[in-house]
Amino acid sequence: MDKFSKEKRSDIMSQVRGKNTKSEETDRKYLFSKDFRYRKNDMRYPGTLDILLTKYRTAIFIDGCF
Repeated sequence: MDKFSKEKRSDIMSQVRGKNTKSEETDRKYLFSKDFRYRKNDMRYPGTLDILLTKYRTAIFIDGCF
């Protein structure tokens, strides 16, 4: 049984972001400060790549629920 009404639950879930989360922004700022160049949320490959370092052929997945 959900303790929130259907409307309240909808409002809460609509605020959950799938892209550009705070942890992703923090990691991207760090990489950029160290002169790494990257692509974010690249859709050319299977899965949901948060950060793609094409020069190093490296994909980074960031789990925001840690």
